[in-house]
Amino acid sequence: MMTFSWRLESSDGSLVTRPDAGDDQFPSQADAESWVGETWQDLLADGVDQVSLLEGDRVVYGPMSLHPAE
Repeated sequence: MMTFSWRLESSDGSLVTRPDAGDDQFPSQADAESWVGETWQDLLADGVDQVSLLEGDRVVYGPMSLHPAE
């Protein structure tokens, strides 16, 4: 069974590792999307500018900016 996860990136596409990051794996796309919807402000504060949703190693979509539209 494939799981979903987020690749956390800076604005230049380099990976960002959060200090308190665990192994954030989600059983469904909806669970992953709910999590990022609840934590995007914390992610920004930790230096994450954009995210990509992965199913296993396959990119489902992204990168998607976490910055509010101006």
